[in-house]
Amino acid sequence: MSYRRKLILAFTVTVLLSVTTVAWISLFATQRTFEKADDERSTALVAQFRQEFARRGREVVRRVQNIAASESARQMADGAAKSPLDYAPYVSQAKSVAREQQLDFLEFVDANGTIWSSAQWPAKFGYKEANFSPNTSTDAALRQQETPDGDKLGLFAVAKTGGESPLYVVGGQRLDRDFLTTLDLPEGMRVLFYQNVGSGTLIDPSGKPTESGKLSPVIRQAITEHKETSATVNWTSDSSDDEVVHAIPLSGDDNRVLGVLLASASRRPYLELRRHIGSAALLAAGSGLVLAILFGSWAAARVTRPVVQLAETAREVAAGNWYAQADVTSSDELGELAESFNRMTRDLLDQRERLVQTERVAAWRELARRLAHELKNPLFPLQLTVENLLRSRQQSPEQFEEIFQESSATLLAEIANLRTVIGRFSDFARMPQPQLQLIDLNDIARGVMNLFQAQCGATMECKLELADGLPKIEADPELLHRAISNLVLNAMDAMPQGGILSIVSRRQGEYLFLSVADTGTGLTPEECERIFTPYYTSKTHGTGLGLAIVQSVISDHHGRVSVKSKPGGGTTFTIELPLR
Repeated sequence: MSYRRKLILAFTVTVLLSVTTVAWISLFATQRTFEKADDERSTALVAQFRQEFARRGREVVRRVQNIAASESARQMADGAAKSPLDYAPYVSQAKSVAREQQLDFLEFVDANGTIWSSAQWPAKFGYKEANFSPNTSTDAALRQQETPDGDKLGLFAVAKTGGESPLYVVGGQRLDRDFLTTLDLPEGMRVLFYQNVGSGTLIDPSGKPTESGKLSPVIRQAITEHKETSATVNWTSDSSDDEVVHAIPLSGDDNRVLGVLLASASRRPYLELRRHIGSAALLAAGSGLVLAILFGSWAAARVTRPVVQLAETAREVAAGNWYAQADVTSSDELGELAESFNRMTRDLLDQRERLVQTERVAAWRELARRLAHELKNPLFPLQLTVENLLRSRQQSPEQFEEIFQESSATLLAEIANLRTVIGRFSDFARMPQPQLQLIDLNDIARGVMNLFQAQCGATMECKLELADGLPKIEADPELLHRAISNLVLNAMDAMPQGGILSIVSRRQGEYLFLSVADTGTGLTPEECERIFTPYYTSKTHGTGLGLAIVQSVISDHHGRVSVKSKPGGGTTFTIELPLR
């Protein structure tokens, strides 16, 4: 892509990002404002519900206490103290008293839990309440009550009447639609109540049919977690019909959730405002885009012309014309750039010539030094052997044959050493290109370990820790085998007194790692920096090409090899190979 197009694109992207950022900030602020307002309205509604709940509770407590203090209640308590028990005179008394006190539920129960009279279920007289708890607290509590029509939910209070054989008055009012209609709902909100008794009942004071199934997740979460929760409910495919529902669990005196208050707020006003902001953002983005293209084209024409000329000159230099110069047509920043470029090419030309000469001299000096070092060692015994042969022929011709045989063996051995040294330099000079094929890195590691297993001996322990399921990679198996073998040989040389040799494989992301570690003498930081340099070695005998070959092989596979070591702490070489 040309610089001109990039400049136009930069203007365009800047405008779009600016408009998008402003729109996003506006949408975010709007959402936060609506969420805050929704939370405040929900909090106010819940507070109003709790106030009404407490007021109804106090009313229920007052009426139940009035019943307990009445003469008819004391007479029933006296009858409960007599023997034999006679429930007949009191069977219908609870119903009439409940009607007078405007209670939906009323029962008279003795200390054993036996029902003497029941307003909601007259036929229950004489039955025992299984889990009756004579809790005469001054506060009303939410309870579940059995009726002939099924389980109902209400606010209940308990009061005691009588003396030695007390009778308990248990009365309450239903928590139903009439209760919810007393709440003053804010604009755009509605309230529902879920009774968690029996199969569960959802009460909507507005009479609007409501799908309880879509509210089930938030109801279930509030009951399970026993805390207030909220969720967005999608009633139809139109997102404007969505509601944010807050579920507040209500517990009974046994701490079981018996009901869930649902306060829902419509998202329609928020979504309409969001559409208006989106439309305004699109209009601003379109206008800004046109202006950005026009202004970007004008600015690009002014700026890019000298830059294009400078780029053409740079391409000439890259193609080998080190004498190319850029035209300086102005005295501004672009003119300074062109002048700096011309000065840089002149300096590069001078430095290039000096660098080439320096590198040539350094390379030949290093090669001559290494060759002289490697060839000097076998040449000295060769010279001594030839001198011994000449001396023995002159001084003891009768022993010449015996000395000749020994000297010939020495000469051949040293010539073989010379051939080995020359072969190593030759091998390094003509490293072959990898012949790629799919291979299993673990198989290569096992092959190397099997090759050197016999050399470990009794003082050295060889360990393989290969990760299972490594994917196959494209590599040259012979070159990898050679590289890993060089690392294993180095590790064994570093442990003349014995130790532990470990080969570990693993995968990390898109790379395979193979580590060869020893517990030998270790390396200094200076040795770690120079150890992969060709012809560098810390051994008494060695060409310094082993690790250079390893690095060459791994580099040809688009990987890398690294070393971690410290004196006396062992050494770890790690090969990193890409999966692709």
